Amino acid sequence: MSRDTKTNLLRPESESGWVDVLSDAFANQGFAQLQEFLAEEEARGQTVYPPSEDIFSAMNLTPWEKVRVVILGQDPYHGPGQANGLSFSVAKGVPLPPSLRNIYKELADDLQLGIPESGDLRGWAEQGVLLLNATLTVRAHEAGSHQKKGWETFTDEVIDRLNDHPRRLVFILWGSYARKKAAVINRERHVVIESAHPSPLSAYRGFFGSKPFSQTNTQLQEWGEEEVQWGTHRPPSKQTQAELF
Repeated sequence: MSRDTKTNLLRPESESGWVDVLSDAFANQGFAQLQEFLAEEEARGQTVYPPSEDIFSAMNLTPWEKVRVVILGQDPYHGPGQANGLSFSVAKGVPLPPSLRNIYKELADDLQLGIPESGDLRGWAEQGVLLLNATLTVRAHEAGSHQKKGWETFTDEVIDRLNDHPRRLVFILWGSYARKKAAVINRERHVVIESAHPSPLSAYRGFFGSKPFSQTNTQLQEWGEEEVQWGTHRPPSKQTQAELF
């Protein structure tokens, strides 16, 4: 990530293409105020997740021109070592959070694939799956602490630009927070797949059995795109099955 040390501004890597696409969003006063807020958090000694170099990982790993699928989350994880800048993803070696555990359950059932060994979803991102949180930072141990500080306005701009993406996209929206964004997505060009959130509180109310992964791949095939390789083809071990299910 590029950082201007004089103004403390953060940006995605220039080669990702997002800086040019979002030039107006980066230049507006609201984003400047967001940067000031993050600088104040640092000055107060607050621990913020993910680390600054990972804040724009979703865009760095999924350049603008390569976006094919968008999975929208809410906040980064707020525990130590968890957040890596990708929605629902955790750093390699970190135990699976409950929502990601349920995502993997649905993945295994939907595509009859083996269980991924890691909760790090960079493999998805590198295939064109933009794993975007509505809020890109959070204070340690305080869920939602960076909401309504400017990130939502910024990520709304991201979705607005994606509406005009040269490629037709699949948007996967899990839960009421993400599904509110459906109203601003151009369904004449793009496809929206919606369901309940994978959280243990709601997964049994419509997430399990929703088959978002196979639906996405079917749509990509219809458009002449390659399928996303969502998981491994290695059959899950009995131990892995027991841990996950």
